[in-house]
Parts: sequence; C-alpha cells; structure tokens
Amino acid sequence: MISSAIFHLAIPINDVTIAKQFYRDGLGCAVGRENKSAAIFNFYGTQLVGHITQEKLVKQAGIYPRHLGLILPTKSEWDKLCDRAKKHGLTFYQQPKLRFPNQTLEHYTFFLEDPFYNLLEFKYYSNSCVIFGGTEIDLIGDVAQREN
Repeated sequence: MISSAIFHLAIPINDVTIAKQFYRDGLGCAVGRENKSAAIFNFYGTQLVGHITQEKLVKQAGIYPRHLGLILPTKSEWDKLCDRAKKHGLTFYQQPKLRFPNQTLEHYTFFLEDPFYNLLEFKYYSNSCVIFGGTEIDLIGDVAQREN
C-alpha cells in the first residue's frame, strides 16, 4: 500500500535493452516489470514507463515546452547524480550550471538526453521555499522563452 500519490509518466522508447542501460545502469533506477514492449523504472519515486513505439523518434528543438525534471533534496545528492551521469558517459543536453546566482531562485541544473531524445532535468534549489512558493517572483524558465 502506498501512503501518498506517486507521479507516473509514460515516455516513448524504441528499445527496452537500451532504455535499461540508460535508466538502470546510467542513472541507477530500479527496473520493475518489463516485457518486449515496455519497461517500468523507479525514477526516484516516480513510476517512469518506457513504451516501445514504432514512430520515428526525433530530437526535440529545445527544453521547452516538454521535459521531465527531478529536484534533488541536497546539493551533495545533485553532485553525486551529476558525477554518475559523467562516469557512465550519458549525453548532457545542457552542462551543469548555476542559474540565478545569489538570488532567491538560485539553483543548480543540468539536462540529460536519453537515447530516445527524452530530455531530463536535474535540479537542486538553494532555497527550497521557491519550489512551490516564491509567488512574488515571475521568473519561470528562460527569459527569451517568457518573452515569446
């Protein structure tokens, strides 16, 4: 029995074995049920399901409007995951960086691209109050994106 809601996301993949190499071996996600057309991963408490598609998978034009994100609770956990991604040769879509330094929204971020062009963002906020709060601040995403 679960004690709180669990987020679930289905993503397109075209090879279960390659998905396991990226998510299990690369990111350390436990593999749940699997068959020839799908695999379930415990993506840090999210049920991430890779479903085989016969559609051509194409590289996204950018990180907006769609990507899956994960907020790590400590900077050391963020560093550890970043180091793991580097060690396993995962593809960085955006290199690790600090955004909004010395501001309330200060956070560390990097983006990975899985072998199926799904984009994954990993963050650590210096001030956790802005994860769901900070309503007085209108910054969300990149400035160029907000102005379009």
